[in-house]
Amino acid sequence: MLFLVLSILCSVIVGVIFKITRKYNGNPIQIVAINYLTALALCYFTFSPNLAEVDANAPWNIYIAIGVLLPFILLVLVASIKHMGIVKTDAAQRLSLFIPILAAWLIFKEEFNSYKVVGIVVGFLALLFILRKQSENTQNKWFLPAAVLVGFGVIDILFKQVALYTTLPYPTSLFVVFCIALAVAILISVYEIGFKKVKLKSKNILFGALVGVFNFGNILFYLKAHKAFAENPSTVFAGMNMGVIILGSLVGLLFFKEKLSKINFIGIFLALISIILIVISQFK
Repeated sequence: MLFLVLSILCSVIVGVIFKITRKYNGNPIQIVAINYLTALALCYFTFSPNLAEVDANAPWNIYIAIGVLLPFILLVLVASIKHMGIVKTDAAQRLSLFIPILAAWLIFKEEFNSYKVVGIVVGFLALLFILRKQSENTQNKWFLPAAVLVGFGVIDILFKQVALYTTLPYPTSLFVVFCIALAVAILISVYEIGFKKVKLKSKNILFGALVGVFNFGNILFYLKAHKAFAENPSTVFAGMNMGVIILGSLVGLLFFKEKLSKINFIGIFLALISIILIVISQFK
């Protein structure tokens, strides 16, 4: 249970750091680049991946797709936290689980029971309620958390495909993905520094290193939690998603004074119900 709690904390702290960077005018692109550099180093020293095992037969198309998507979706996540807040962004990110579920239904023709169908319907209602703007808010950039939902959902599908490739250990595949993500983030940063004359600042290095530590911590503790609950992975799945939504909501409301309407609160409650229904569906 400790690993699950630590994974939830790390996930929410990443959002908190991005929220704080706004106050200090942090550069998201530089922060994302340093984040992957830090995560890459931690991945190397923690898992000691054998890169000699990576050859032309590895699923490079999936590696490249994830590596390119990760930095761009992380930048969208930063924008979503800035404009829509931690509460709505965390909820949207956790509801991204519906993308791989829908893919399993529509593409892979997986059979669905009534619990899963109801869970999906409730999840979509939750999303509509969570993204609903308050009447006095004239700027409702709902497309940002919506993009977070779709982006992380697609990444989840791709990571599941990587997990099916058992020829390479998962940490080795993760290291390769981080390498590609870092390369993409560096290219974007170099463009900014070289053509837009944006300076590399020490505060962005500090923020990026912090994000990288907690980003990697989230992955590390999540994997350890799955090993600890090997016979009941649904416990980790439910605990992680519900824990992040609840803790993220509390942090956003109490520390950052984010304003939510009654409809938004109903949406968060429905999101929790949806996740519970989907977990129950795994046992039916």
